[in-house]
Amino acid sequence: MWLVILLVVFASALAVPSLVLFVETLAALNPYRDLLRTGPPSSAGTVAIVIPAHNESVGVLPTLSDLRPQLQEGDRLLVVADNCTDDTAEVAAHAGAETLVRNDLSKIGKGYALAHAIAHLRDAPPEFVLFVDADCRVQDDVVPRLKQMSARTKRPVQACFLMVAPSKAAVDHRVAEFFWLIRNWVRPLGLAGLGFPVQLMGTGMIFPWHVILKAPLAHGNLVEDLKLGLDLAADGHAPAFYPFVVGTSEFPMTKKGTDSQRQRWIQGHISVIAGLIPKYLLRALLTCNAGLLALTLDALVLPFSLFLPLLALSLVASLAFLLLGFTTPAIISAANILIVALALVLSWLKFGREVLPAREVGSAAASLIKRLTFYGRLYFGRKASSWIRTDRSEKD
Repeated sequence: MWLVILLVVFASALAVPSLVLFVETLAALNPYRDLLRTGPPSSAGTVAIVIPAHNESVGVLPTLSDLRPQLQEGDRLLVVADNCTDDTAEVAAHAGAETLVRNDLSKIGKGYALAHAIAHLRDAPPEFVLFVDADCRVQDDVVPRLKQMSARTKRPVQACFLMVAPSKAAVDHRVAEFFWLIRNWVRPLGLAGLGFPVQLMGTGMIFPWHVILKAPLAHGNLVEDLKLGLDLAADGHAPAFYPFVVGTSEFPMTKKGTDSQRQRWIQGHISVIAGLIPKYLLRALLTCNAGLLALTLDALVLPFSLFLPLLALSLVASLAFLLLGFTTPAIISAANILIVALALVLSWLKFGREVLPAREVGSAAASLIKRLTFYGRLYFGRKASSWIRTDRSEKD
């Protein structure tokens, strides 16, 4: 009997992120109400663009070429070469960026690089700070539009950041691109439409100086963006979503790069849920902070590469007990599968048909089912590195 109770608890726990995903998807289907274009870009104050880079001597050049033409008088373009073993600092300096070199192997993580940049900017602080990853391509009006939006809302602002499949990529990559589209486009769109803040995405995020100055950045958390967004929401500076500007990065081509990247996301997300979500949830309830509550619930939606195997495991175990006459676990598990599947179908119909054409849906589903057990093992493997350069070479 206690096994049945545990299974009911497990299935019920999965029902929370399943419902959150479904509600966010439904909300994204209609135009959201309070994210209007702000008109032509205009100067809204000085900005320091900070690019944290770890062994990115090749990837940083296209990013710098996208950003440099968008600088206005008084703006700064700063690359933090963090624990690099290549010539990232020299390449960035030659390309016209201000460079900082940080070498401290006792403190490894993107958060430490960001904190180092903020400490450097204290002597001549800008009005805004924009973080952009070293391998991220951005459109030509990202900087002025984000400055304008942050000035208007007086809040941190997150642009839309998407991962895209490389050219000639296998169907696995297009499935991953579709799931990323849900994570960073559909769900934030739904949250914004409901009047809630959104999670930070690690790149394309701008902050008023007084907000980022006090933010807790110096840590090695694997998902520093997720933690930062929750911390800011707890302090009354919840991020807004501005989907009219887009940044993109490519998924790794190699299996090694893809697996290590996915492992970091899963392990980091799980660590936040296990160690921090109860604290954020309690604070949201005690302070009646609706924005923090929304982001806390949103954070419970695991990466699909772990979420889907857990849903499948719950259903299979429930069906086994159904043969013994216990129906409750099966009902809850089947309902979870149904609403998640419906959310995926609605997302694909509205947003994903260009990413994953109808002719490839069948092979994509077969590939996904084949890899479910592998995805489920990723978290339980060896601990992921806190910050490594993603392998984007052409061959395994």
